[in-house]
Amino acid sequence: MSTIKDVAALAGISYTTVSHVLNKSRPVSDEVRRKVEAAIIQLDYVPSAVARSLKAKATSTIGLLIPNGINPYFAELARGIEDYCERNGFCVILCNSDDNPEKQRSYLRVLLEKRVDGLIVSSVGGDAGLAAGLAAVRTPMVIVDRDLEGIVADLVRIDHELGAYLATCHLLELGHRHIACICGPAETSVAQMRLAGYRRAMHEAQVPVPNEWVVESDFTSPAGYQAAVELLAQNPPTAIFAGNDMIGIGVLRAAAERNIRVPSDLSVIGFDDIQMSRYVYPALTTVGQSILKLGEMAAEVLLRRIAAPAATAVEHRIVKPAIVLRESTAPPTNIFNAFR
Repeated sequence: MSTIKDVAALAGISYTTVSHVLNKSRPVSDEVRRKVEAAIIQLDYVPSAVARSLKAKATSTIGLLIPNGINPYFAELARGIEDYCERNGFCVILCNSDDNPEKQRSYLRVLLEKRVDGLIVSSVGGDAGLAAGLAAVRTPMVIVDRDLEGIVADLVRIDHELGAYLATCHLLELGHRHIACICGPAETSVAQMRLAGYRRAMHEAQVPVPNEWVVESDFTSPAGYQAAVELLAQNPPTAIFAGNDMIGIGVLRAAAERNIRVPSDLSVIGFDDIQMSRYVYPALTTVGQSILKLGEMAAEVLLRRIAAPAATAVEHRIVKPAIVLRESTAPPTNIFNAFR
């Protein structure tokens, strides 16, 4: 790989002059500039980003930690972050921890070694080690989607509890009373808040919640499928609130295999409004907000914090969700079953 000294030798000038041309740090003649540009093209020279960042004390890059790159929610979130950063002259280094706390902490060390200008973190649940590591970090940071206890930083997330409450109220308003909940992993704040919203709606409607109506699973379609198989095996509910759209898609599959018609026999509502939820059959009723916009909002907050680290107090943006009506929810066809 060519170096700045190779460019200088080919152009017949000093490497400090080449540096002035590259960094626009001192005026040079048009002839000298042309020589340098011609040498760069001939040698296919790429300036060292590391060297330039050390001099400028900035890299124009941010690090993004997500827990599961397979989940379309995080893919869409990352796209929103990347789009906003690209428009504003920043690159994004994406690190997918595969829901592995150890991998997550390792990636955090790598990002800090890369001297990123800022961090956007959506954490694996129950990782006290990450929280301890982030508490000591001075790099500007935004927590997105999942709260991190003990971390004082800007936060952008949807109102998970309210969204679950609205989803459950939607089913109750349709006339359902036998409503099950397939929630996410208990150690994640997201699952805890969504389960709390479900329970609040059921409590306000004075509908008791037997233990067997609440099933814990991962935020994946296979886990949602398996949980639905258990729920539908005996005394099946007339409606299911799925802790996210991926779980909801798994529920739709389990119902179809058992010739349970959605929504006439079983209503299903998800959470997040991922793009895929529009194209499954039947299209999934869900609750959420534009994931791309959430990503852009997180990036906007971070870039503002990078520009002025101590300018404002910590900012918490809690986005209000809304019901997205599609084809997977309807009133129960048998009123007796709805109240059994």
